[in-house]
Amino acid sequence: MMLTPGLMALVALAAYILGSIPFGVVITRMMGLGDLRQIGSGNIGATNVLRTGNKSAAFLTLICDAGKGAVAVLIARLVLGEAAAGIAGLFAVLGHLYSVFLRFSGGKGVATFLGTVLALSLPAGAAACATWLLMAVLFRYSSLSALIAAALAPVFVAYFYHMHGAALILLLSLIVIGKHHQNIRRLLDGTEPKIGKK
Repeated sequence: MMLTPGLMALVALAAYILGSIPFGVVITRMMGLGDLRQIGSGNIGATNVLRTGNKSAAFLTLICDAGKGAVAVLIARLVLGEAAAGIAGLFAVLGHLYSVFLRFSGGKGVATFLGTVLALSLPAGAAACATWLLMAVLFRYSSLSALIAAALAPVFVAYFYHMHGAALILLLSLIVIGKHHQNIRRLLDGTEPKIGKK
């Protein structure tokens, strides 16, 4: 099917709405853990959910947030092809970062970003996730792990997928890294909390 401007806009809108679903907020409320935005850093992602002490809620949030990006990419690819998959991935991440359900605020997009990369290229996504995991094990900082994984993701995509995809992932990487500006400051100051700290 030819990807017309109208179809591109429809893909972007659908992916944005899917990405906007704040699963962290929904899951913590359903499990009686309170308003996630009033807990820890106030972020809506899995790392902050973990600060509630509920590992199941954090795991569910991680899977759902990553799934938003992956599902958007896979459905768009299946229906409209590879170009639509890239558009869907971009807008799913933007939806998480600037959720229409949270007055255009949101999370930092790491899980949705990684889910998008996984769906675009399984080897590249696996390499990015492995990078995050290795850095988390070594240093115990979720933000540092995310920054390094995001910085290397375009390289992995360029190698395993193609350069057009790498350009898209580079754009998303810069956005995700930019959303971590406060974490970068805390890492430099030595005040960034480690993984699992309530």
